[in-house]
Amino acid sequence: MASSLDTLCGQAFGARQYHLLGIYKQRAILVLTLVSVVVAVLWAYTGQILLLFGQDPEIAMGAGSYIRWMIPSLFAYGLLQCYVRFLQTQNIVLPVMVSAGVTALSHVLVCWLLVYRLGLGNKGAALANGISYLANVSILAIYIRVSPSCRSTWTGLSKEAFHGILSFVKLALPSALMIW
Repeated sequence: MASSLDTLCGQAFGARQYHLLGIYKQRAILVLTLVSVVVAVLWAYTGQILLLFGQDPEIAMGAGSYIRWMIPSLFAYGLLQCYVRFLQTQNIVLPVMVSAGVTALSHVLVCWLLVYRLGLGNKGAALANGISYLANVSILAIYIRVSPSCRSTWTGLSKEAFHGILSFVKLALPSALMIW
């Protein structure tokens, strides 16, 4: 659903309506968070759903447990996609690349720590994803906040983000289905 930012932010940037990029990003974050809540509820019951479809009980419970531990990464990934697309539509790609590289390298350490050192096994692997996504979001958020490159596109939180949600969803749903 964040791919709708490619269209909206690209148009706003091309039209030199820079302040709209930040508003669109906030709107996307709001919508993706709400969608993530719905998906998280579905994920919370994945084990039971798999059982209803006749999956082997051991596999269903294992998959259900793993996906529940992945729920934090769902929210962090939605945020990350909004930040990445916000920057990419401005042709700001180096910070995205550096942030992704740093978090990918640190992900190995986080995985090892959670999976082996703390003995969490596959639960630790699921948590490591969320931690890495959140670290990536944090790096990009700091960049957006302090970089002169984003001064005109990120002007802070705005009530305008709550307006036009339906039109955003109308663009986001087809783009999400197209990627799916």
